[in-house]
Amino acid sequence: MKIAVGSDHRGVRVKTRVIDLLDTCGHSAIDEGAHNDDSIDYPDIASAVSARVISGDADRGILICGTGIGMAIAANKHDGIRAAAVYDEVAADLCRRHNDVNVLCLSGDMLGERNIDQLIQVWLETDFEGGRHARRLEKITKLEQDSEE
Repeated sequence: MKIAVGSDHRGVRVKTRVIDLLDTCGHSAIDEGAHNDDSIDYPDIASAVSARVISGDADRGILICGTGIGMAIAANKHDGIRAAAVYDEVAADLCRRHNDVNVLCLSGDMLGERNIDQLIQVWLETDFEGGRHARRLEKITKLEQDSEE
């Protein structure tokens, strides 16, 4: 699977670990920055990763900022992106099974390295259930389309 990965300055250390984990698991990571701890605006990185997912250049995306919340908000502004800030394995599982989340948002400040590895593995290995959840996602897509009119 190809996964676009990006962070702001507060997530650079975690982003490096995420890319290493993806490589170890046989996935291909596309690094969308940041590359150092100089201050950078997270919406720019969220847009770059979201564009990769929307275009099909990446199958999914992972974003990291201080809390993961800002990245999720910015990524969700893009049609077709379903991003969630996740802090535990239960949420990582449910956001895939029920919401088909295609962009995982993580905290660079609040999660330990072991937790990050487990969250990502659960998120990568969990399939979307479809069924009633697909109907709900169709309604979300309609909301996106209606807001463009």
